[in-house]
Formats: sequence, structure tokens, C-alpha cells
Amino acid sequence: MNQALQIGPLSLPYSVLLTLVGIALGGFVASRLARASGTEVEPTLTYMLLVGLVAARLAYVLRWHDPYFDLPLSILNIRDGGWEPAAGVVAAMLFGLQRARRQAGLRKPVLAAAFTTGAVLLLGGIATFLVASSAVHLPPLSLSSLDGRSVSLADFAGKPTVVNLWATWCPPCRREMPALQQAQAANPDVNFVFVNQGEESQAIAAFLDRQGLALRNVLVDPQNSVGAALGHSGLPTTLFFDAHGRVAGTRIGELSQATLTQRLAGLRAVPTPTR
Repeated sequence: MNQALQIGPLSLPYSVLLTLVGIALGGFVASRLARASGTEVEPTLTYMLLVGLVAARLAYVLRWHDPYFDLPLSILNIRDGGWEPAAGVVAAMLFGLQRARRQAGLRKPVLAAAFTTGAVLLLGGIATFLVASSAVHLPPLSLSSLDGRSVSLADFAGKPTVVNLWATWCPPCRREMPALQQAQAANPDVNFVFVNQGEESQAIAAFLDRQGLALRNVLVDPQNSVGAALGHSGLPTTLFFDAHGRVAGTRIGELSQATLTQRLAGLRAVPTPTR
């Protein structure tokens, strides 16, 4: 199942879409309640949103602090998807309740906004996880390596495996490559497989040489067969498979060292199958 809404070249993950829907629905419910009591709630909702976003980002940075502290400016790169939603919801609710203490008319709208948004995120997140995890496995497709050898993705089963779908023309793909290369060197217990989408081996090899990238398991997929089999056409997309070959997580968009560290920790939490 595709885990993103594809609009032309734009790939919008359902998790992001779900967050937007939850915030919009919470704001709508709060506005209706406030209007009925003659209370102006929109400024408070705006501040709640800002506080929630900052808290969610800071909580994530503090939890996975080492990569961010090594490169402090990377804290501002919110494109890496590093958020702690629960921390954001709690912080926004506490801020809203503090404002409501001074203005009684805000209490019901603020509580309604927080409850509605939290419920949408929780229920939608559970449904998305159940559908995604039950539908996707490491596909038994045969591809070619840069030197022309035939390689089956099924050969990587038995160890945690990270499959990165990328292309040389994709700017976020290029930006995340150093982090992926470093992770491949530092985690020999995890397979890292770089499946290029839609390009020929000569162009791929020339790009890697120009960038000084020494990646193992670079595979050529000129027909985009892996992306089609996994239900992903947006780039970059990184899928994390446990040692049983089942998808444990998906990141649509650019990874940072911190978000990659988080995903690898989740992979290691799944027991390796005994032989």
C-alpha cells in the first residue's frame, strides 16, 4: 500500500496529511464552541500550534541529541522529520489550559481542540501502522549491481535491512547520502541497500565517483520495479525491514543522522530469527 498521497511530483506522506487534518478539525471544533459563547479563540489556537511544534521538535532533539549537538545547525532542518508528537500535544494542551485559567470562555474550546486533534492522531496513526505493517514485505525481486551481477532482494533477509530508493537528480537524496554512508560503515549488523530508480549503471557510477561516495549494495532498477512493488514513487524513500523481512518503518523524504539513528534503534528492537 502506498503510504503517501502522490500529486504530480509531490509526495505527501499520510502521516503528515493526518496531522494537518487533526489540527484543522481541532481548530474547527474549537471555533464553533467559542463562537457559541462569544469568545475569541483563534489567537490562543495559533499560539498553541506554535508551542506544540517547538516542543515536539525540542523533545526529539533532546532524545536523539548526539547527532544534533555535533552539527547544531541541523536542529533547524525540520525536513528530517524529527518530531515527538506526544510532547507537542501535551505542551500545546498545557499552554492552552494556562490561557484558559485567565479566561473561562476558553476552557471548553481549548479542551475540545486538544482532544479532537489528539484523537485523530492516535486513531489514524494506529490504523496507518496496522495497514502498512501487514501489507509490505521485502520483495523477492532480482536487480543488477553496478558491475552487472544479478542480486535478489530476498538474499538480504535474515538481518535488519534498510532499503533506500534514490536517484542522482534528486537533491534530498544527495543530501542524505553522507549520513547513510556513515551509518552503513558503523552498523555492520544491518544491510544497507541503495536501489537507484530509473537510471543506468554508468550514470550512477559516475555520480558516486564525483561525490566521493563509497557505498556497498548499490543496485540498478531502471524500470522502477522496486518502487512500484513497495508502493512508493516519491524520492527519497527509505524503508526499514526487520530481520524477518517485514517492514518496520518508512521515511518518505530526507533523513538526518538523528532520524536514521532513531529508525535503526527501532529495527534492533525486533528479535533476529533463529536458524
